[in-house]
Amino acid sequence: MDATLKPIAHELARDGFARVLAPEMRAALPGLSDFAGFAESWNDLGVDTYMADGGRYRRRRHAVFSAGSSGITRKPHQPHYQSRDYNALNGGIERWFAPVTDAIATHPALQAILRTCYSLFDAVTPAATRPASWHVEMHQFRIEARPGEAGKPTPEGMHRDGVDFVLVLLIRRQNVAQGETSIHDLQRKHLGSFTLTNPLDAAIVDDGRVYHGVTPVTPLDPTEPAYRDVLVITFRRE
Repeated sequence: MDATLKPIAHELARDGFARVLAPEMRAALPGLSDFAGFAESWNDLGVDTYMADGGRYRRRRHAVFSAGSSGITRKPHQPHYQSRDYNALNGGIERWFAPVTDAIATHPALQAILRTCYSLFDAVTPAATRPASWHVEMHQFRIEARPGEAGKPTPEGMHRDGVDFVLVLLIRRQNVAQGETSIHDLQRKHLGSFTLTNPLDAAIVDDGRVYHGVTPVTPLDPTEPAYRDVLVITFRRE
């Protein structure tokens, strides 16, 4: 494991989650380049039409990969599925989202992020339970906030995702307040709260050990566009 990942791995193993500020995250992403171009792709996301609460405040794209010692490869496009045990609001159905574009799937920024996730999550997994390859899902999310309609990053509330590990990486905050991340243990005891503020600020969670959630975002200036862009990467044993 690269030395830049060791403090993150230690925090993740100790607490079940790690808050990583942008400078530390950038140092842990060798090969990261053209982040501005990568972030620009969040302007081209389709509306999530599966919201059971009737909201139209979430935009997204989705892609699936396999990660192993031989590298990272994209899988054929497939639906995102969560059981109602993990997502009482939107779970229980196959959700077909617009695919991540080829240009973004192969973008050096995303490839650097996926490689770092693999290095970290594979290293903190005991050898006896470490898979030959990981099932990886990537989600581009934009949560929009409007006057009188807060945007909900986690409309299902405090939750687990039914995977092994989750990375939530901030891409951009534009004209929004709140959006505080909270972490709770399996007995719902509060472990910590923080707000992802700067691009590349990150929250990393061991999904088997903790719940996580994010408070709704509201516009600071109701006359201007307001949104919170994040990249979510999940790793699950295949």
